[in-house]
Order: sequence, then structure tokens, then C-alpha cells
Amino acid sequence: MSDYQTENMYDERVIDIARVAKVVKGGRRFSFRVVMVIGDNAGRVGMGVGKANAVPEAIRKASERARRDMRRINLNGTSISHEVLGKQSGAIVLLRPAGPGTGVIAGGGVRAVLEALGVHDILTKSLGSSNILNVVRATFNALDQLKSPEEQAAHRGIPLERTKPYWEREK
Repeated sequence: MSDYQTENMYDERVIDIARVAKVVKGGRRFSFRVVMVIGDNAGRVGMGVGKANAVPEAIRKASERARRDMRRINLNGTSISHEVLGKQSGAIVLLRPAGPGTGVIAGGGVRAVLEALGVHDILTKSLGSSNILNVVRATFNALDQLKSPEEQAAHRGIPLERTKPYWEREK
């Protein structure tokens, strides 16, 4: 497989493009900030922020940083294994597992992150600040807290069956 083919296997999503200003002696200097998420739709995702005087250059920088930030997240099929709460500054994001067929109930930056990750069934709630960059970082903080059911059962000293969501338990 060539480098071009391996690069295009990722799901790249631009979440936000903002014009930012730096105040200098002569006035304001404007540049662009791009927030981007890259995932493989199979449990790996990364976020990058790029700043430049032109939007295409900022997108390129964000893409490079997101590729370097790629990390593996513990998923449970098409959802997550347990409920988590992620915080970043004033932004708080709640992620809850959902049964098959629920879909991605999320908005904005949270939806982009979860879809790039490969999650298909999840319930989310964004609390506190709606600053897009902090919401995305809070989502990543929440995802980093996820443990696999096996890891959780070993830590708590209980059978693996009790760590599964109710819709996966045997009746």
C-alpha cells in the first residue's frame, strides 16, 4: 500500500474555523485557527489545532497535529462500555452507552469526534461552556477515561458479566 492510500484511510473532519486576532502596536493582526479531528472509524482518533495566516495552511497544520495525537480508545462494539464525564475548563461532556440502533445523539464537535472514532450508538449531553475547542477537549478527556469491561471487572473484583450493559447481559 502506498503512502497516499494509507493517508486517505482516515476520516478527517474540520470542526471549527475561527478568525483570531493578536493586538500589536500598529493594530490587530488576524490569523485563522482550525480545530480538526481525524479517526479511522475503528477505535482510533486524534485532535489537532492549527493556526496560520491562511485557512488552507491552518487546515494542513491541524491535520498533521491530529495525526500525531492519534490514540486508541476502548470501545464496546458500536458503543462505549460505561458512562463517563469529561471536563475541560468550563465545558463538561457526559457520554452514556446506548443500545444498538440508537444512533449518535450528539451535537457539533462531540458528534464529529464520536463519528470519526467509529461509535454508532451513544447518548451525550454537553453541559457548561459551549466553547467548541473546550467541548472537543472535554470529549477527549471523557474518552480517555474509558476502560474495557475486562479491565473494569478485574479492578472491581467482580464477574465480567456484571460489568456489561443491561442489554448485553444474559437473562
